[in-house]
Formats: sequence, C-alpha cells, structure tokens
Amino acid sequence: CVAAFPTFTGTRTSSYFDIWDDNVKGGGDGNSEWDYNGVSSFDKGVGGNSSRFARVLNFFPVPVEEECNANDGRRKGVCMNTYECRIQGGKSYGFCALGFGVCCVFTATCGQEAFNNITYFVNPDFPDLTADMSSCELSVKKIDPEIAQLRLDFVHFNLGQPNRRTGVCEEDIFLMNSESGVRELTICGLNSGQHVYFDVEDITDPIRISMNLSRKAVSRLWEVRLTQVPFSQRAPAGCLQYHEGGTGIIQTMNFADNGRHLANQDYNICMRQEEGMCSIAYEPCHDNAFRISPNTEDGSSGADTEDQDLGSGDGDPSQGRDMEICRDKVVLPCDSDDLILPGDNGPIQGFCDITHCGPTLCPSGETPCRIESSATPFVIGVHFGPSARDESPDDNLGMCLTYEQLPCNV
Repeated sequence: CVAAFPTFTGTRTSSYFDIWDDNVKGGGDGNSEWDYNGVSSFDKGVGGNSSRFARVLNFFPVPVEEECNANDGRRKGVCMNTYECRIQGGKSYGFCALGFGVCCVFTATCGQEAFNNITYFVNPDFPDLTADMSSCELSVKKIDPEIAQLRLDFVHFNLGQPNRRTGVCEEDIFLMNSESGVRELTICGLNSGQHVYFDVEDITDPIRISMNLSRKAVSRLWEVRLTQVPFSQRAPAGCLQYHEGGTGIIQTMNFADNGRHLANQDYNICMRQEEGMCSIAYEPCHDNAFRISPNTEDGSSGADTEDQDLGSGDGDPSQGRDMEICRDKVVLPCDSDDLILPGDNGPIQGFCDITHCGPTLCPSGETPCRIESSATPFVIGVHFGPSARDESPDDNLGMCLTYEQLPCNV
C-alpha cells in the first residue's frame, strides 16, 4: 500500500521547526522546503526560488538494525530510521539500507549512559585533550538479555602512566565493573589500538566505567568503542582479547617506548584458528619487544646460565634458562620441540619453553627468534602479579609479538 501524506493548503503565519535540520526557519522565508501554499521546492522546478532539494520524509522503520560504516571513514554506527536516530540522541553519518536508513553514531561522555549496540565513550573535550579532571563515570546498560559480552576497542586511550617502579595504576585508573562486583578490569597508561572483552552474560545490573584521575598536570585523551556482543557472536570463554585473521600483532597493556607493563594482570590472548591453518608462529616485533623481569625478591633475571649452549639441541634442555623463577611471565603452549632458531645450515631444533620471562623471548644471542606451535587453541597467557620489589621500567616494557598462522601440511 502507499502511504498518503496530507497537502498543506492554508497559509502559514508562524515559524516551524524542521526536524531534518538543526536550524529553526520561519515560514515563507523563501528557503523553506514548503512555501505558504504547500508547494514543495521540487514542484517549483529549476526556476523556483528555493535552493534546497526536496526530501522524502521517511518514517518507515528499517527492517533490521545492524552495524554500518559511517561516511567519515573511521567510525561504526547502527543502521536505523532517521527519526529514530534523532530521538535517541545519535547523529547520522550517511545512508544505509538502500537509502531507507542512516548510519547512526552514538557518543557518550562523563556522567551519561550508554544504551545502544555501539557507543563511543569519549573524553569531554574530544577530539581535544582534557585536563584538570578528577573523575569520570559512564553507565552501560545491556540492550537485551541475550547480550553476553561487551567489547571495548580503545581507538584512542592515553591516561597517566602507572608507577614506573612497580607497574601499579596509582594516579590514573580506568576501572570497569558491575554493581555486584562479579568481575572487574583495571588498566592505565597508553593502550590505543588494544581491545578487550568483558563478560556480562550473568549480569543484569548496569556496568560501570569509572575513571579516577590524579590532579597532576596531565592531558588525557580517550575514545573507546563499546560494542554489545550477543551470545551467538561472543569470544571464547576465558579470552580477554580475541584476534581474528591469519596475521596480527599482540601486545601487553601499556606497551610503549616509555611504558611499563601493568601489575596485577592475569588473562589470555586468543587467536581464532582460521580455516586451513594448523599451526602458528610468533616473532618479537623488534629487538626490544620482549622485556619482562621475573619479579623475584632477589632480583634473579631468568637469563641463560653461564656456559650453556641453548637452542642448539645439545645437552639436557631442562638445564639452561631457569624459567621456574618467573613470577611475571607469558605462557606459550607448545607440543614438542617447537622453538625454531634459524641457522646457517637451515633451522635448528631447540627446546620449547612454555614459560617465558627475562630480556628476550628466545635464548640470548639467538636471532632472529621464531616460535612455532601446533597446540590448539592458539592462546598466550599473560600473568603479571603484584610487584615483589621496585624494578627498572626498562626491564619491564612488556611484550609485543607478531603472529602468523601456518597452513596444514597436505
């Protein structure tokens, strides 16, 4: 059926508000979409006085509200009816659904509430830096009981650094938890480009994001995309981070040139096993991409013991780098002799260390370093406890690895 819209026949004597424009216009100003006699600018033709083109007032609902790409080329939104986007506080960025809907982008800042599929949580002065703040809170409500996780993409995230000697977030703290306190996430520092999954399947009350900020003269910037993930699309249980694709980069939180890995972190980084791939290879991003002090009270480094030729396949592989002393560590599951150290005459089989800490991922002097594993699922454990003593931040930059999934041998 065709919806019939009424035609204006009377004379307009008062100003009106155009819901498709942010400006209030007076009737009969020559720029309105309709003139006094109800004739649209489209009906006036090329010779009409109006400089605006007519638009169809689309009140029909979009059949399915799904994710869309904004026309600014950087943000994601929800495809919905134009009117619904307006009344829900969103802003349209281009058309979707064959022109029947708009890509509606929602943003929220301190003291507000997020209740949409996708919401961008930004600092009050975004895209400018914000200073002189002591706190910021956001409440996130599930849009449906079937929502199992919240995914947080830290598009921009620059807060104050943790204690450089201990790794504890003391001055600036990003805390995410529920009112019942079932689980929580605490981070600080520089985490742009990172993401996390926060389980909310058994949570019915609002989820809180609280930021406690020091009064030091620190300028802060954040833009966090909050996506509500239904049960059917959730990341595997136990994965704080879940990477998709055959290649990628893995980093611990606050990995930066002047950073320091955070204390009190215990989580898994997971990689989805792509079709036709049976193993995975890890390599440090650069020479200083793996620096994790063992965090022992006596300062033991976990480095190679003297006069041990590691990675050569000679001798007892259980002797060498003493990884049992690692209190701060990363864990890379492996099946057997999966530490591949390229040599002049081809790859050299070495011993596969499950636990890794110290100044290098592989035995010192063995470069380039490459670890391959066919153990599934593809997962790396990050286990950083409370600091046993003050240590140099240069010895605790954290970890940055590149990964590449390898095809199955036919």
